[in-house]
Amino acid sequence: MHTALRASAFAFVSLAVLAACAPETAPAVEVETPAAPAIAAFTAGPDMHAFTIGAFQAAAARDGGGEFPNDNTTLAVNKTKAEVDALLTANGLPTDQLSLSIQSLLVRTGDKVLLFDTGAAATMGDFGGKLPGTLAAAGVDPASVTDIFISHDHGDHVGGLVTGTGALAFPNAAVHMSAPQWEAMQKNPQLAPIVTAVTPKIAAFAPGADLVPGVKAIDIVGHTPGHSGYLITSGDATVAFLGDMAHHSVISVQRPDWTIAFDGDAPTAQASRKRFLEEWAASGQRIFAPHFPFPGIGKVEKQGEAIVWVAEP
Repeated sequence: MHTALRASAFAFVSLAVLAACAPETAPAVEVETPAAPAIAAFTAGPDMHAFTIGAFQAAAARDGGGEFPNDNTTLAVNKTKAEVDALLTANGLPTDQLSLSIQSLLVRTGDKVLLFDTGAAATMGDFGGKLPGTLAAAGVDPASVTDIFISHDHGDHVGGLVTGTGALAFPNAAVHMSAPQWEAMQKNPQLAPIVTAVTPKIAAFAPGADLVPGVKAIDIVGHTPGHSGYLITSGDATVAFLGDMAHHSVISVQRPDWTIAFDGDAPTAQASRKRFLEEWAASGQRIFAPHFPFPGIGKVEKQGEAIVWVAEP
């Protein structure tokens, strides 16, 4: 055989032998990514209402609440008592007093514990100050809170930042507040002790900014300079923390243009209220309201010509 032919034949046979001897290719093995550990739920109780936001665990934590006279000095100050009475009666509510609650929102995201507003502490007498006891009863250590989100600087939202001795109530938490609101808060002499305590912890942000993962500020103008709501997101699930955009679950929602004494710029606040209520009713946005009847979680819906509050069962 010709030398070149012998070489070719030898190469062919060698390849065939190697192919026959080669081990079969092992089937691909799918490696499952371990699932993230489940986030611990909050312990429910009379003052702690637990729920979920997607994969996040959340809870409404009661700080207090009470009654205001229905005399047009706090709500519907631009209307008559007869007009307010008619609205309350149509919704099955008493007409002698107006009830407002105070609750904060807690959220566990896995590696963080978030607190939205801190209640009144001693700033409003018996009207607030239950939050520390509520947290203790649910086994929530204040030192475990990593981030606090303040809607605005009124006492029933920032009073709980400090203890009765002026120490930080949540010593390990960054305190997120819009830059305009923080600037205004520093000018309020009544809040000087709180300002002194929280200054090293403040993380001021531009209105409407993205903050920690899962939290975006909502610029809701009119109530105070730099007033903020917050949108909490986990997957496709969201909850809008509305701060003091609305105070009363009937008056503020069904009559957004009725003036509230607490609003610093009433016309602007009324326009904000109307805008967000209409947007959220159209989208079905889930809402957390700090002053609506406890636990303050639900939605607003269009019913006929009116928008109404629908609490979650």
